[in-house]
Amino acid sequence: MLNISNVSVHFGQRTLFESVDLFVGKRERVGLVGRNGAGKSTLLRIIAGENKPTTGNIIMPNGAQIGYLAQEMVHNEQATIIEEASSAFEEAKHLEQQVEELSKQLGERDDYESKEYAQIIEDLTSANERIDLIGGASLEEHVQRILQGLGFSAADMDRRMSEFSGGWKMRVELAKLLLRNPDLLLLDEPTNHLDLESIDWLETFLLQSASAIILISHDRAFLDNLTTRTVEITPVKLYDYKASYTAYQAWREDDRERQEQAVKNQQKYIEETEILINKFRAKKNKAAFAQSLIKKLDKLERLEVDASDKQDIRFRFPKAPRSGKVSIESSNLSKSFGDLNVFKDLDFILARQEKVALVGKNGAGKTTLTRIFMGLETADGSMNIGHNVDIGYYAQNQAEELDGNLTVFETLDEVAVGDIRSQLRSILGAFLFSGDDAEKKVKVLSGGEKARLALCKLLLHPYNLLILDEPTNHLDIRAKGVLKDALRSYDGTLIVVSHDRDFLSDLTELVYEVTPTGLRQYIGDIKQFLHEKHAASIRAYEAGKAQNIHLSKEKKRESNDNPPSNQSTESKKELSYNERKNRDKLERKLRNQLKKQEGIIQAKEAEIKALDEEIASVSSDNRNRLTELAYQYETVQNELNQALETWTETGVALEEFG
Repeated sequence: MLNISNVSVHFGQRTLFESVDLFVGKRERVGLVGRNGAGKSTLLRIIAGENKPTTGNIIMPNGAQIGYLAQEMVHNEQATIIEEASSAFEEAKHLEQQVEELSKQLGERDDYESKEYAQIIEDLTSANERIDLIGGASLEEHVQRILQGLGFSAADMDRRMSEFSGGWKMRVELAKLLLRNPDLLLLDEPTNHLDLESIDWLETFLLQSASAIILISHDRAFLDNLTTRTVEITPVKLYDYKASYTAYQAWREDDRERQEQAVKNQQKYIEETEILINKFRAKKNKAAFAQSLIKKLDKLERLEVDASDKQDIRFRFPKAPRSGKVSIESSNLSKSFGDLNVFKDLDFILARQEKVALVGKNGAGKTTLTRIFMGLETADGSMNIGHNVDIGYYAQNQAEELDGNLTVFETLDEVAVGDIRSQLRSILGAFLFSGDDAEKKVKVLSGGEKARLALCKLLLHPYNLLILDEPTNHLDIRAKGVLKDALRSYDGTLIVVSHDRDFLSDLTELVYEVTPTGLRQYIGDIKQFLHEKHAASIRAYEAGKAQNIHLSKEKKRESNDNPPSNQSTESKKELSYNERKNRDKLERKLRNQLKKQEGIIQAKEAEIKALDEEIASVSSDNRNRLTELAYQYETVQNELNQALETWTETGVALEEFG
């Protein structure tokens, strides 16, 4: 599918990466990782044809389609959502025109044995196959399904692109890519602006896709669930390992240990050889031997240990001043923007030192609620901030408040107090400001760099309540780990809004879901919340199916009690022997299927019960086992859901027999 051969990129004297070779096969799912600035996005742009490498070649099969989702995109602001998404049909329309033209040419020719005629047939076949692959005429039916899967409502379809934020516009671009169904998908941080349900939908969609995928993401869970191969870019070497990111990290640690041991063994050999050289070089009869040892050492290729991306940077928040027992208390909060009701009758109590995650669909009002807590938005109802509560607030536009005339280092230096001042450069390094970056003026930084600096600045002040709205959007996996470790040891109160499952995992002890009718509280971290949500949706599904069965029975009963007037006794004549035989055979088959599904349902319910008990018994510190159990739980729930659906459909079919 894709062959990258000897690709290098140089910017003046700086080498981004050198002599990269990479092959990606059909339907492979590759996670592209590396430090910020390592060249991941640059490599995707080169593959997409937007940039040229300094040296090397990108080889793709003739006619292969590439879909590229960049972090920054240009949109048609005046188009409606449905119109912009439907622009993905351009390829299909072109192919249909091509099929029409080729068919016309075939009808006008009679040189059936010629190479030209054979080529026309080959081109026509290829075009028809491509139309079938991307859905052809059925694409229209896919548009709304994909847009709704990414979070758009039916009412959004006719709204203009200019009415939506950058994150929602990115979803439209993602929908266009998914509709085109390219041979190779290049995705650069596709989850940055998606809520948890949309991430889950996208994950499922991509797992079923026939496209090869190269994915850049700082969402560890998304990488682990989707990719089966990890490629890490470094300035001197490309690491390629056929496993998901977490397994790759474990392999890299083992590999570094092997390298360290090899370096120790080599150093021991060098020291022993030097002792022999010093011992024999002054002796005439051993001088030649000593010279041979010297030459041997000169030719020896010295081993080195690869630079580590391990989290060797640690810092703690300044000690939080003591506050009252209740940090925030609100009652019957309601918020509307004109005719749009965001939420109503919302009750919330946040105790001192509690750490909670605030989740909900995009547009549910999470950011609005945090702004109400900060006094930046008004709302109906009552709200009180507790005694001596000092709030630190990180908003998604927090970077706009930075002083552009200060340097990066000065921005932190003016707020840091106590022992943490000695760690400022290390902390800047953790947040991806290294070397001369610390002396840059804030006004020359990119939007992402400013956002990271604003977050870093916030974490140095001794607040006793932190409200963080999407703090990980511009952080790589390493920086997120540093922040998460610091928040774990933070002794203040925490509210965090995030769609990053791995970041939230084992960080908070409560989850609040923002809904139009109020807040729903879930005890436990994000894993327990997601499991509970999944179980709740299945219960709702079962209830709906049970109702359908009940309605089907009622309808059948009414039909039997009140037969149509035109139904004659002739229509109730006894069936022929063959008809009865076939009917009985089908009925037995359905009953056997029903019994089989009942057995599967019983077994799956027992598995879920056992998993519930095991999850409850596992220590919260045992993250690997909890993650493994979480995946098992989700798999069994899906299997139960499928069995329930089959059981319901079979039951309805049996009802048709009366």
